Amino acid sequence: MLATLKRLRRNSLVSMAVTIAVVLAGVFAVQALAVKPYQIPSPSMEPTLAIGQRVVVERIGHRLGSTPKVGDIIVFHPAQDATGGRCEDPDQGGGTPTPCAVPATSSDKDTFIKRVVGVPGDRIALRRGRVIRNGKATQEPFIRGCSGDSDCTFSRTITIPKDTVYVLGDNRGQSEDSRFWGPVRTKWIIGNAVGTYWPPKRVGGL
Repeated sequence: MLATLKRLRRNSLVSMAVTIAVVLAGVFAVQALAVKPYQIPSPSMEPTLAIGQRVVVERIGHRLGSTPKVGDIIVFHPAQDATGGRCEDPDQGGGTPTPCAVPATSSDKDTFIKRVVGVPGDRIALRRGRVIRNGKATQEPFIRGCSGDSDCTFSRTITIPKDTVYVLGDNRGQSEDSRFWGPVRTKWIIGNAVGTYWPPKRVGGL
């Protein structure tokens, strides 16, 4: 009788351990494949996202082949050495400043978060930080505009290459983005930011 009770207890503990292991494996699989949290490290997406704010990034759609749309906020690996700028300074050359139009060949291990403002085939220009897309000024009530900074006005139009997207920070005057290191290759995209869960007063969708 005692041996039977010990056997039952041991079987119960094994069953519980297996259940816990399966649950944990499921949690890690969901995080690895479907969603992942990220913390905002800089003011480049203000006023939409503040420093320290935390967002949830949905990754399964991109893994299944979906492509970002204009207006989506995405997390991605930037061009290699993006923080130092890859293209020439837009002010150099004495002509009309032109945003970087050439995608890099390799990505960095860091992660950035920006808003998609152009997809393949779109013709993009900038006026005081506001996007002129295919000849029409876009409605962007969510941005923090620029002053008279030359990095915010590029009247010469560029065309977005295939398999890339053009991204800008919402804080146009304080963002290192595609203006300086070119379009982001879609294969470098991690996923779409779909909501924010911290701080509590800013919980909601994006």
